[in-house]
Amino acid sequence: MELFIGKGGVGKTTLACASALAYARSGQRVLLASLDQAHSLGDALGFRFRRAAGAAPAVAAVATGLDVIEVDSLALLEDRFRQVLLMVSGAGHEHGIDLGALDPAELTGLPGVQELLALLEITQFARDARWDVIVVDCPPSADMLRIVTAPDTLLGYLERVWPAHARTMESVGGDFRRAILAITVEQIVSAVSEARDLLADRDRTGARLVTAAEQVAVAESARVRSAAALLGLRLDAVLVNKVLPELPGFDPAVPPHPATQWYFNRRGEQLDVVAELRRRLREVSVQVVGHAGSEPVGLSSLEALSYAVDASGNWVGWHPVPMLGTDADGVLPVPAEPVVRLEAGAGVASVFAMRMHLPVVDPSTLRLGRVEDDLIVGADGVRRRLRLAPVLRRCTVDAAELDGDQLVIRFRPDPQVWPS
Repeated sequence: MELFIGKGGVGKTTLACASALAYARSGQRVLLASLDQAHSLGDALGFRFRRAAGAAPAVAAVATGLDVIEVDSLALLEDRFRQVLLMVSGAGHEHGIDLGALDPAELTGLPGVQELLALLEITQFARDARWDVIVVDCPPSADMLRIVTAPDTLLGYLERVWPAHARTMESVGGDFRRAILAITVEQIVSAVSEARDLLADRDRTGARLVTAAEQVAVAESARVRSAAALLGLRLDAVLVNKVLPELPGFDPAVPPHPATQWYFNRRGEQLDVVAELRRRLREVSVQVVGHAGSEPVGLSSLEALSYAVDASGNWVGWHPVPMLGTDADGVLPVPAEPVVRLEAGAGVASVFAMRMHLPVVDPSTLRLGRVEDDLIVGADGVRRRLRLAPVLRRCTVDAAELDGDQLVIRFRPDPQVWPS
């Protein structure tokens, strides 16, 4: 699964369409899905999605090997979850809450509900064997990061207010209505866990950040890179869109026309941004997408643009500058998960170090916390709950520091629980 993220106005939807068409042209079966509630996918393709009033949208074929869908989370809520609410109506809760009394339109105001529904829909598509590749046109960056964090947020909340062992007891208890509610919640937990695992699976899911060749985009791209690293999302590439091509035949002895001079200056500014991105994001492939002139709209224009994409989804013609310690693609290798090592000592005198890739933009935003067997890490406005390795669950945090792009946390055994 390939996620296209970025703020509005950078051509994110256009590049997602072109990539999907390139995959389809290579003979793969592709689903292009939009989670962006602006519903600009149909506009980009020049395609009108047809659906019955109040019904969830269906998958439609627009080209050979390419299916598309605009995921409408409100319609999904009304179409898919009304039966669940009716089933648990009157099941009750110790706080007197009756889920069946809620209207689907009211539930959209609850934080994370729409994001979760859209993500669960994508997870169902990924489970389906109909497609080889799923390309997702995501909402703007901040909204997409909320979608990525939504599963852990819901699962953590459910575990606190109604732990798994309590739900198990209710499911086999004598109260039939509460047993139905417990089983239903368990099904929701299973589905949300599957969605969380899909996003975190670096072998199945990757993201491409689409940005503009502007100075303000450098800091934004660095923050998204930081958030992706913290959340465990594989960031495959940063696509710098609409970079002006080189003008041939320029004679430096002839004074240029003002328009030509502006063009050269603007292109120089864009290339400076590309160079800065490659310097700051050394572990990510920074690729340049040339300016296509008029905005590509419709299948014919997008098909022409898709020839700039290779079989792996990379935009060809521009490559990162190789740097010391990089792999064959010019990208620094990054460990997928935190690494724990014994640094010194033995037994209760041991010192363990946990290292995780965390390229923090603003070190002052770094926050650490401990909740039972979980470590809470926050940085650059994003927070993640990490399950500690078994050896660290009997330890206390001794110190923490940033070592370049690495967060290093040192632990010492707690003598009260450490095995003698």
